[in-house]
Amino acid sequence: MDRKKIIVKTSIIGIVTNCILAGFKAFIGIISGSIAITLDAVNNLSDALSSVITILGTKLAGKAPDKKHPLGYGRIEYVSTAMISVIVLYAGVTSFIESVKKIFNPEIPSYSTISLVIVAVAVVVKIVLGTYVKNKGKEVNSDSLVASGEDARLDSVISASTLVAAFIFIFTGLSLEAYLGAVISVIIIKAGAEMLRDTLSQILGERIQNDFTLAVKKTVASFPEVAGAYDLILHNYGPDKYIGSVHIEVPEDISIKKLDQLEREIAQKVYKEHGVIIEAVGIYSQNAEDSVAGKLHNEIVRVIIKHDFVKQIHGFYYDEVKQYVSFDIVISFDAPDPEKIFEEIMTDVRAAYPDYEFEVALDRDISG
Repeated sequence: MDRKKIIVKTSIIGIVTNCILAGFKAFIGIISGSIAITLDAVNNLSDALSSVITILGTKLAGKAPDKKHPLGYGRIEYVSTAMISVIVLYAGVTSFIESVKKIFNPEIPSYSTISLVIVAVAVVVKIVLGTYVKNKGKEVNSDSLVASGEDARLDSVISASTLVAAFIFIFTGLSLEAYLGAVISVIIIKAGAEMLRDTLSQILGERIQNDFTLAVKKTVASFPEVAGAYDLILHNYGPDKYIGSVHIEVPEDISIKKLDQLEREIAQKVYKEHGVIIEAVGIYSQNAEDSVAGKLHNEIVRVIIKHDFVKQIHGFYYDEVKQYVSFDIVISFDAPDPEKIFEEIMTDVRAAYPDYEFEVALDRDISG
């Protein structure tokens, strides 16, 4: 079963389950006068709505590319996840407001054995459903499903707190529903805010996981002619959809024909093994170790690596006639002041080689 079918099937299971639970809880909440159970029913409906949004988001994200969006609609899944996060936030805020109202205007609930049994069953169902949906979301890399699953698990906490409040009332006569509702509401609000924060971070553009980028660069560098892979930049256009570019270092005497063949083979292998579309391959010429350029490269590297937070020097180019040197320096994001470190490096390099003209780029540690 493909990814889209798994997401839709899982979401439909969530919709049906939540609608059934919502009906039972609404009935029990009304006849028992329990605001907590009634709010729990509303939360189940919000879960069902989350699943509907997940289905719609998945369907829209699967639309074929067109002239307006030539790279497809995959990012719609992030928008649908943000919408689910807002629903969770709204449910938490609404629950908090109602709970506070009941603190100042308390009502005496009336519980029956059957109502408590149904709520207890609902707790188990929501835990199972939430775990199932969240695991399926991780399996197919669907943030919408993960968010829906987390929402369901939070609802199980609400239902469990309702049970706790009911037993406390039955055995002590003390009604704590409103207070427990307020506490749980704050937990839901926090969870919703965190989900929204993480989703907005994805929409903004996050750093791709190091193990993935390292695996891609390892594949690129697996060809005998490639001495190194650098400057890998991946753009995300939806879950598991990456388009990017990379620089490779190859021998300075490689033929154009061989280089063309190499670039094609790299693109094919990276797509086959990682599903990444490499749209551009930049070229760095590798200098022989015993050449003038090779020796100069090694000498300059020794000057640079004395500085902290330098991760890499690549793209070295030397024009003997013009005494011109160009290369890139990668400085870690952990550096407190990358620009200052870069200036210190350049001061040392220019002092060591005053007769040379340098054009050096401060590169960012984009892909590890």
